[in-house]
Amino acid sequence: MAEITLKGNTINTIGNLPSVGNKAPNFTLTTVELNQKKLSDFTGKKLILNIFPSVDTGTCATSVREFNKKASDLKNTTVLCISKDLPFAQARFCGAEGIKNVIMLSDFATGSFGKDYQLEITNGPLAHLHSRAIVILDENGIVTYTEQVSEIADEPNYEAALKAI
Repeated sequence: MAEITLKGNTINTIGNLPSVGNKAPNFTLTTVELNQKKLSDFTGKKLILNIFPSVDTGTCATSVREFNKKASDLKNTTVLCISKDLPFAQARFCGAEGIKNVIMLSDFATGSFGKDYQLEITNGPLAHLHSRAIVILDENGIVTYTEQVSEIADEPNYEAALKAI
């Protein structure tokens, strides 16, 4: 399990992020249009998985905005913003913020993404939500970079993630 903090207080995830060099676990997540998207739908594209607890928090919203700005400049790369927020909340946020360059996906239905990627928080006030993490996949779904953000209130290292593309 990964040990992370929330405002300095220790909390844990159920495990560790997928290892670099391994095939990423498959997933089925819900879009803001209430359709299903699978990892296989993105075969042939590099993926940035921007994973966070809730788009309704300042740091999570900032990460979506930041990747939205960068996404249009990335060749053959798609940014997936993944949380357990309801698709309606994700759609509201994107509409209000003019977010158009990332794909919002929700793990609300089963929570299996958080479990399969070992980033579900196990204790504390955010228990059962996703930790803040970045996972980058190549065109074949192989993990090429991960970052488990150690303090949930902190932003991920955008520069390192983008260099890993």
